[in-house]
Amino acid sequence: MFKSWGKDLSASLVVFLVALPLCMGIAIASGLPPAKGLITGVIGGIVVGALAGSPLQVSGPAAGLAVVVFELVQNYGISALGPILILAGLFQFIAGLLKLGQWFRAISPAVIHGMLAGIGLLIVLQQFHVMLDHKPSASGPANFVGMFTAASHDIFPIDGNGEEFALLLGLVTIAVMVLWHKYRPAKLKLVPGALLGIVGATTLAQIFHMPVKHVDVPSNLMTVIDLPGISSLGNTHWGALLTSALVVAFIASAETLLSAAAVDRMQSHVKANYDRELTAQGIGNMLCGLVGALPMTGVIVRSSANVQAGAETRRSAILHGVWILLFITLLPGLLTMVPISSLAGVLVYTGIKLVNIAEIRNLGRFGRIPLLIYAATLLTIVAKDLLTGVMVGVGLSVINLLWRATHVAIHVEDGAQEGHKRLVLEGAATFVRIPKISEALDQVPAGSIVHVDASRLHHVDHACLELLERWVEDHRVQGTQIALEWEHLEQRYWQRLQQRPEEV
Repeated sequence: MFKSWGKDLSASLVVFLVALPLCMGIAIASGLPPAKGLITGVIGGIVVGALAGSPLQVSGPAAGLAVVVFELVQNYGISALGPILILAGLFQFIAGLLKLGQWFRAISPAVIHGMLAGIGLLIVLQQFHVMLDHKPSASGPANFVGMFTAASHDIFPIDGNGEEFALLLGLVTIAVMVLWHKYRPAKLKLVPGALLGIVGATTLAQIFHMPVKHVDVPSNLMTVIDLPGISSLGNTHWGALLTSALVVAFIASAETLLSAAAVDRMQSHVKANYDRELTAQGIGNMLCGLVGALPMTGVIVRSSANVQAGAETRRSAILHGVWILLFITLLPGLLTMVPISSLAGVLVYTGIKLVNIAEIRNLGRFGRIPLLIYAATLLTIVAKDLLTGVMVGVGLSVINLLWRATHVAIHVEDGAQEGHKRLVLEGAATFVRIPKISEALDQVPAGSIVHVDASRLHHVDHACLELLERWVEDHRVQGTQIALEWEHLEQRYWQRLQQRPEEV
């Protein structure tokens, strides 16, 4: 027991160092004060850590929701965020009670990775402005133009203004993270590059007294807690409120359960209960809504750091939340020394990492369709919005599924000898394809010798079996010799029924 306590304690310190800059950076990316991200980190660690169905997973603010929250705050105001999170958490809680956790994982990987890549690209475009000590910009294609315009106006010509110093600190942060990730010693692999980058940028800003904006963290954390009320919603339409809550719940649940699955693959001694995890996340997000903090998800960066640091129980996640609470309570002055542009640098690096080239290559192994769904999801998110992009990706996945479930390829080939024919069936032979199958069967000349190859059929229904039976009987009367592996076809049919007995 003491051994596991020691491992959990050391792992919690590592996770705390990883989480601290990310909590503040994601809050700034969401258009909110850094302290609100820290509150979410505390709730994610102490409350969700104690209830989680994935004990080694660490919860807190996630970059994947930063774009969504920013748009919500821009459209409805900060006061609407609390009620939206309460509803989103309630949806997650109910989904967990209804045991829908596994269903959230039944989303096409192409859609999930396209969604994350689209979010990552938007984060880069938004946070580039923050690296210039500006506010995050709105989403949309105009962001590309805005980024280059900001660069040309505020950086060139180089004259030593505040924007240039801010950009320098952001780039220093990114450079340290990249170099540390590439060249870090094996013994120090658990030291987070984000922390080193921020320490380096903060040191430069303090030594040279650079005129840049710094993090504003109140000495009393209670001053940033906003209790929601119906009157705070103003003229916000309830339909828009419910839609926004569903979007937050969907994205938070998908990211959480994907992260939990990844944690399961990283270790073998603790396995996740996905429904319990979904319920715990719902409770956490309802609490975040009650205090006006950021939404949370299970986060793979912090979770992987937790596993790699040797955590054995949920104590590590809980303790990391305790360390965040103690730090912002006892040492808030240290956080006020951190340049905002360095936190933006952390988010830019994180956004770039969300566009995972390895995942794109992996999708390419399965053909062009997954890549098409990935690209359509990504581009729609950037050009339109997150919800539309996800719906486009899901819609294309459903269309692809329907096509694969009903598509059949059938063609007649000449055999090796004269008068021999080979009839090849491939795909799913269902009643909706009977006209196409009948047309191909009619092309077989009477009196020939035919070998029917149905080995590539992955599904056949009774209508097509009857069609083939009648065709064989009719052509044998006309002198056609037909070789057809009936046992193989019937086996396919009965296997399908055993998988779906309700069709019998």
